[in-house]
Amino acid sequence: MRGVRTTASSPAGNSKRLIALEEKAHDVASRLPELLMEASRIASTVAHGIHGRRRAGPGETFWQFRQYESTDPTTLIDWRRTASSSHVFVREREWEAAHTLYLWLDLSRSMSFCSHLSQTPKRDRAIILLLATCEMLVRGGERVSLIGLTNPSANRKTMARFAETLAANAEAKLLIAGLPPKTVLPRFSTPILFSDFLNPPEKLAERLHTLSSAGVTGHVVQILDPAEETLPYEGRAEFISPSGQQRWVADRAESLRDVYQSRLKRHREQIIELTQKLGWSFMVHHTDRPASEPLLSLMARLSDTSGRAQSSAPVSSASGSSAYESSTQASTPAASEPANTAPSNVGSGGAL
Repeated sequence: MRGVRTTASSPAGNSKRLIALEEKAHDVASRLPELLMEASRIASTVAHGIHGRRRAGPGETFWQFRQYESTDPTTLIDWRRTASSSHVFVREREWEAAHTLYLWLDLSRSMSFCSHLSQTPKRDRAIILLLATCEMLVRGGERVSLIGLTNPSANRKTMARFAETLAANAEAKLLIAGLPPKTVLPRFSTPILFSDFLNPPEKLAERLHTLSSAGVTGHVVQILDPAEETLPYEGRAEFISPSGQQRWVADRAESLRDVYQSRLKRHREQIIELTQKLGWSFMVHHTDRPASEPLLSLMARLSDTSGRAQSSAPVSSASGSSAYESSTQASTPAASEPANTAPSNVGSGGAL
């Protein structure tokens, strides 16, 4: 927060920070078996059949019948369909070429936030969504990687290996920095990013431009606690930064609601504009909603040949918040300097 002094680093401060990181790593590791089971259950509920490309090409899944053309080989003719018509028809199959997707999630302190409006911390939901996405993609024959941590793999045990990697690297800078890694991905690959994206939009823009430098387009999934959308607090409330070093007391928290939501809206519009320019998709998921909702939406977008939505009209998302489609969907909080703070009666977290 602007105007708040923080203590200078010291050996004692560094020691406390290391202890906190170690505790966080143990916490993530202890939660992963349960989250792994939940991710597997959600993936099984959502995924049925192969994730195809929804266009004609080599594969086993039937796509469509179309009239025979002189350039078509006769082996493509479907004689049963042709016998019932006065025209000759060929059978086309859906293209199911393997694709490489690079996943990243944010395990920074703001992702530990959980208000009284939800039973799931943002961090847990991000892990579940990442693992469930991994499982569904591997089932569809795709190659999947954790950015900067694993090599691309289509092995059926990839989800379990991802969980092990996250447990071993829960305190890695790449995961706790709060921003996607500054790296260039191979051409034709697809990144999928899970975070609350409450950092300043200009910092996110720098990272997304780097990820997109080889012509890559991807998907941004913003995970928010419902309290971060509405600021539901009333009366005297103490807001604490995720690090615990900054505190701010509001005598009437409800008086901040309009200003907060206005800044949230501005922040959201900046990220939407950024993703639209880059050709990325963007969606928001609230932790009080089922994890299957964003997973279904994400799989639908991945099935699209362009990897992004085609409509530019606002629509309603499953979580009830405003959504936008035009290579972008949904809403984004507009975090400003007092970002990633929370009322003390809820604990420090990621509310603005």
